[in-house]
Amino acid sequence: MEKTTSVYGRPEYFENRELSWIKFDRRVLNEARDKSIPLLERLKFISITSSNLDEFYMVRVASLRDMEHAGVKKEDIAGLNATKQLARINEDVRELVNLQYSTYNRSLLPLLNQENIFIVDEYEKLTGAQAAFVDKYFENEVYPVLTPMAVDSGRPFPLIRNKSLNIAAIIESKGGLLQEHKEGKTDKVAFATVQVPSGMARLVPLPTENPQEKAFILLEQIIEKNIDKLFSNYKVICAYPYRIMRNADFSIDEDEAPDLLKEIQKQLKKRQRGEVIRLEVEDGIDKKLLAFIKDELHIEKKEDIFYINGPIDFTFLMKLYGLEGCDHLRYAPHTPQPVPEIMPGEDIFASIRKGDILLHHPYQSFSPVIQLIRQAANDDETLAIKMTLYRVSGNSPIIASLAQAAENGKQVSVLVELKARFDEQNNIEWAKMLEKAGCHVIYGIVGLKTHSKIALVVRREEEGIRRYVHLGTGNYNDSTAKLYTDCGILTCSEAMGEDATAVFNMLSGYSEPLSWNRLAVAPLWLRKKFMKLIQRETKYAREGKQAFIRAKMNSLCDQEIIEALYEASSAGVRIQLLVRGICCLKTGIKGVSENIHVRSIVGNFLEHSRIFDFCNDGNEEVYMGSADWMPRNLDRRVEIVFPVVDAELKKKALHILDVEFEDNVKAHILQADGTYEKIDKRGKVLINSQEIFCHEAELAIPKPEKVYQARVFVPAEPVDQES
Repeated sequence: MEKTTSVYGRPEYFENRELSWIKFDRRVLNEARDKSIPLLERLKFISITSSNLDEFYMVRVASLRDMEHAGVKKEDIAGLNATKQLARINEDVRELVNLQYSTYNRSLLPLLNQENIFIVDEYEKLTGAQAAFVDKYFENEVYPVLTPMAVDSGRPFPLIRNKSLNIAAIIESKGGLLQEHKEGKTDKVAFATVQVPSGMARLVPLPTENPQEKAFILLEQIIEKNIDKLFSNYKVICAYPYRIMRNADFSIDEDEAPDLLKEIQKQLKKRQRGEVIRLEVEDGIDKKLLAFIKDELHIEKKEDIFYINGPIDFTFLMKLYGLEGCDHLRYAPHTPQPVPEIMPGEDIFASIRKGDILLHHPYQSFSPVIQLIRQAANDDETLAIKMTLYRVSGNSPIIASLAQAAENGKQVSVLVELKARFDEQNNIEWAKMLEKAGCHVIYGIVGLKTHSKIALVVRREEEGIRRYVHLGTGNYNDSTAKLYTDCGILTCSEAMGEDATAVFNMLSGYSEPLSWNRLAVAPLWLRKKFMKLIQRETKYAREGKQAFIRAKMNSLCDQEIIEALYEASSAGVRIQLLVRGICCLKTGIKGVSENIHVRSIVGNFLEHSRIFDFCNDGNEEVYMGSADWMPRNLDRRVEIVFPVVDAELKKKALHILDVEFEDNVKAHILQADGTYEKIDKRGKVLINSQEIFCHEAELAIPKPEKVYQARVFVPAEPVDQES
């Protein structure tokens, strides 16, 4: 993409991508601070913020660190180079982490205690029976698993695995055996480290005298208290937990990699040896011990060290979320509803032939997508199945059906994206399994990630060859389909079928279609499509015609798109944006973005669907797809955006946007100063879009007709009366 030079390209008109992401994680944390949300749900959001932050450091911060090391001075769209971004990130993340732990310590822990749920944070608080249980648990369950690693002249500091929780200790020889330091000095003091086993439950249940109470202790506390048993000839002076984050971002020169699968497997191993970019230690750690850890891990900057006032790594709280007997502390679980157009037991091909079908997950079940592939795998008329797979579940029924289809003699072609970050190993295993079953597996396109969500089933029917297509905004993952909001369509439209065939020919070979019937595909055509649609609204506004844009996506950080939106706003186009995460666009800039309204919804489900609505002077055009308005989606990935053509389906898609833009419970509104604020709900009818969609999905299911049985009147038996 050529650098734009429009009047709307000034750095002060843009928010930095990384700082905007931190604001998103702050919005997630705000859910943990919301007193109206059930307690265990609030703990879940604390866990999510922790997991989010880990990935942010391993990828985004790591990338900036690489740029800094390489001396790259290039500035981002907000005018910040890598060094300035890292400084701002460090400042904002520290504020986020402090808020995270104050929320946990001051608010959530006391509330847990009120519910008779206790996380014992000090060994001294254990009862006699609990202390005895813990000692026995350590001896029987933990001790055999641990591998204590002393560090001296003959035993170098071990490799500390990325994201692993460890305990470092200063130990002193009881028998007068001296340890030799690197400088040639000797001392009775030595250092040691032990990894907390990741394969064991971190939250250990404790016995309680009161059956109404639930008590837990963290595994690292058990190890820390009993660490002297690991070093029997030494006295443990002190011991503290610590955790590191490594650079887990890797780049591959695909032109130079003769075997992409082997190259990615090799790069995955390097993740455990990447540069340490973040060190978390317990607040109050011994200075000498910290100096030793810093030296061995080659940590030079104090900015890379976080002193934690509480348990390091909150992801364990997700285990607490599933605590038995605590349903009152969680939302009632939502059961995805059947799709009315495809009732259980019906022939899915017959259902699709009746008309296009819109799917809305997780309010509606993901089962129709699974059913499409499963039925095709065992259908005598099916000739071929083609799919793209980006992320799938651990025990994917779709993978099983694809393998079954190949074994049944169908032609099965699957594009498995090996470069799906942090799912690489999982996808490698699926790819190998599919190949063994006889599927034709494609490992993506050189230089591009294939992020599109498309499935094609080709059948021979009485009328001839017919193609059935599924297009979606989310992954073919039956697990996340219960947690992420996504949309999809099922169609046997001839135009869509031709386009779907062209997509797979492009992915598997070198065929680039001259034109498309309906699909817009990145990286060659999609950017132009979106720019044309935005510029059309700008033109109509200047001509006094009806013009507006409504768009929902995960992230918005593409400079050319943002500048086009600024120009549209200046021309009078009303623009409503629903951006869950990163938003580099600023609102409220006089003469630039006064007509742009941005909101973000953070709720019980992760907002993931992409929906685009363009007024077109009253002849609305609605699109859905896999692409956000980001450079990577428009320029460096294979993405598909498709129109919602059917009038009834278009009405449903617009209804989704209508409700979400009216949400006043879970929506955060972007202010002109860059902050996000929730809507003042006083005196208003509460509109929680996710709850409304759950309710509507339930109401959409046809109720079984009541069967009335005819009443049968049976004469009573005569009763003998005594005289």
